[in-house]
Amino acid sequence: MDLKFNNSRKYISITVPSKTQTMSPHIKSIDDIIVLGINLSKFNKLTQFFICVAGVFVFYLIYGYLQELIFSVEGFKSYGWYLTLVQFAFYSIFGLIELQLIQDKRRRIPGKTYMIIAFLTVGTMGLSNTSLGYLNYPTQVIFKCCKLIPVMLGGVFIQGKRYNVADVSAALCMSLGLIWFTLADSTIAPNFNLTGVMLISLALCADAVIGNVQEKAMKLHNASNSEMVLYSYSIGFVYILLGLTCTSGLSPAVTFCSKNPIQTYGYAFLFSLTGYFGISFVLALIKIFGALVAVTVTTGRKAMTIVLSFIFFAKPFTFQYVWSGLLVVLGIFLNVYSKNMDKIRLPSPYALINKSVIVRKSRTLAQTV
Repeated sequence: MDLKFNNSRKYISITVPSKTQTMSPHIKSIDDIIVLGINLSKFNKLTQFFICVAGVFVFYLIYGYLQELIFSVEGFKSYGWYLTLVQFAFYSIFGLIELQLIQDKRRRIPGKTYMIIAFLTVGTMGLSNTSLGYLNYPTQVIFKCCKLIPVMLGGVFIQGKRYNVADVSAALCMSLGLIWFTLADSTIAPNFNLTGVMLISLALCADAVIGNVQEKAMKLHNASNSEMVLYSYSIGFVYILLGLTCTSGLSPAVTFCSKNPIQTYGYAFLFSLTGYFGISFVLALIKIFGALVAVTVTTGRKAMTIVLSFIFFAKPFTFQYVWSGLLVVLGIFLNVYSKNMDKIRLPSPYALINKSVIVRKSRTLAQTV
């Protein structure tokens, strides 16, 4: 930007660089959307959509399969926190590698904020992983779909918010679906434990808070995703390491995993890698097409994950899972509809009746002619 002063006329001339000019080596083109080295900006919208959807489905389906596969190893179910420790270590390494590939490597978000984010991330992922020692994987996924419930409760009791009919209906559908799914699981699942329900519920509460904190911090300080991943997961790694050391839970886990390195560390590496890649495509989907499309795609992915879980891993099945799952999906749709009422306009019953009358009249006229 150039400033020119003229004493006779007393005016300031401001020259702003055009888009083709290089403004700073640290500022990338806002049009470039690069995921795993692929510049999606070179493709049309339809191709971008299919690439993002394929990335979300492929990586997260593998992620879910590996997560359940790790916990199917005999004797591993009590080491959920150690799996989270290994996962945080891999995420920190991936974040460091990605950060080296960008020009601006400065830390923008304050350390105190990262300490809070890391604590919430530990609660979200650690409690979620540990809950698999007590719950079926489909039950855990159903609970993850219902993050709206703690978000709404926090909004009512903490901020005094009021919600519309669609939001309340969504929360009711999700609550009823969760209760129905949990009752079905407690009836037929041999390893059902209320401890797992408490763990995944606490993980949901932490997950509901962390999204707001991360979004506010990244917008306020203009931080990159790689910076957020590196610092939040590396600090979280220290938290978990200290916790496992103080509770004497580190040594037994290391001993067990050293006896089964491929089934533990090998699967954990692929599990972490696919999770890291999957979130990259989700973020790209949100940036290009918005949250509405992203929620729809991720909900479909979670439904597919539950189906594959019953196919690849032997477990009891009842149709109550199907009906309660559909109730949760209805709640998700109502939540999405509530946030996008201006984009999604459902026809009123009066409009549907008028349309049917018009169709009948046109058919009668055609028959007469």
